Amino acid sequence: MMRHFDNQKYSWLAGAAILALALGLAAGCKKQQPAEQPVVRTDQQVASDIQAKINGETALAGQNIQASVANGVATLSGTVTDEASRALAGNDSGTVKGVTTVVNNLTVQPAQPTQAAPPQAPVQEKKAKHERLREEQAYVAPRPAPEPYVQPAPVQAPVRASAPLPPPEPPKPVVKQVTLEAGTVVRVRLTETLDSKTTAPNQAFHGSLAGDLMAQGVVAIPHGSPVLGRVVDAKDAAHFKGSALLSLELTELTAHGQRITLVTDTYSKEGAGRGKNTATKVGGGSAFGAIVGALAGGGKGAVIGGLAGAGAGAGVNAATRGQQVEIPTETLVDFRLQSPITVTVTLYPSGSMQNDQKGEPLLQRR
Repeated sequence: MMRHFDNQKYSWLAGAAILALALGLAAGCKKQQPAEQPVVRTDQQVASDIQAKINGETALAGQNIQASVANGVATLSGTVTDEASRALAGNDSGTVKGVTTVVNNLTVQPAQPTQAAPPQAPVQEKKAKHERLREEQAYVAPRPAPEPYVQPAPVQAPVRASAPLPPPEPPKPVVKQVTLEAGTVVRVRLTETLDSKTTAPNQAFHGSLAGDLMAQGVVAIPHGSPVLGRVVDAKDAAHFKGSALLSLELTELTAHGQRITLVTDTYSKEGAGRGKNTATKVGGGSAFGAIVGALAGGGKGAVIGGLAGAGAGAGVNAATRGQQVEIPTETLVDFRLQSPITVTVTLYPSGSMQNDQKGEPLLQRR
C-alpha cells in the first residue's frame, strides 16, 4: 500500500515537472518572436485615400477638389460652391490616417444659374406649323422674269452719337472732431459799444469771431461766427474816488449749428484817474483866491478871496473827475481759453468746409 502511494506521488511530480518545462519553453519561444513593425504609408497612398473619401461624399459630388500630401501635410486646392462644402472637405481630409495637418486652399465660387429651357410650343401650334410647311412645299410659284441688275449705291452707316458718360459720383464728406486746447487766443470784434457809465455787471454783450480758429490743420471755427459775452465788472468814474473800469469775458460761441460754452480769462480796461492832481488843483485854487483878495482889499479881502478860490478849485476838480472807460463797436478784443473745447466739422476732399452757419441769425451792429 505504501509503495503504491509512493508511485502515485512520483508520477504526480513528474507530470508537474513536464508541465513546468513546457510552459518555460512556450515563454521562451514567445520572447524570441520579433515585435510587429508599424506600417508606413506613403504620401501618395494618403492622398489617394483623401481623394477617395472626398469623392464618396454626396454633398461634394461634381466639385473640383484636388488633394496632395507632403510629409503628412495635406493640401486641398480647387473650387467649391459654398463655405459648407469647403469646411466638409477639410474635415474629411483630417480624418484620413497619416494626415497631420490640412491646408485648405479651396476657393468658393457659387454655381452659375442654368438657363431654363424655353417652354415647348403647344401641340396644336406645332401641328398647324407642320401643315403650313407641307402646303408651302406642295405649291410651286411661277418664276418671275429676271430684272436687270443695278449696282446699288453704297449706303453709309449712320453715325451714332455716343451717349455721354454719367458724371462720377461725388466723393463723400468726412466728419471729424477737432479740439481747441486751453490757451488758444480767441479774437473777437465787438458789434456794440460798451462804456463804464451806462454798462452794468452781468450785462450781456455780442460780437463775432475776427478770424478763423485753426486746429489739427483744419478750420475748427470760421471767422464771423457769433459770440456772446458777459460784463464781469463795471465801475463808473466817481467824484474823489478811483478810476473807471470795464471787465469782460466770453461765455458762448455758435459754430456748425452747435452752441459751445466757453470759459475764458477776463479782459479789463481801466480809465485814467485824478490821483495827486486833485489836491494840487484844490490848493492852487485857494492860493490864487487869497492873492486876488489881498490885491482887492487887504486882510479881510484875502480871507474872503481865499474861501472863494478854494470853492472855485473844488468846482474845477468836480468838473474834471476821472476818465470814463469806453470800448466802441468794431473794437478787436483778445480772449484766451481756460478750458479746451471740441467741435465737429464736415470736410470735403476739395478742402472746403460745409457752411453750417446757414439759417443762423446775423448779429446787428448797435
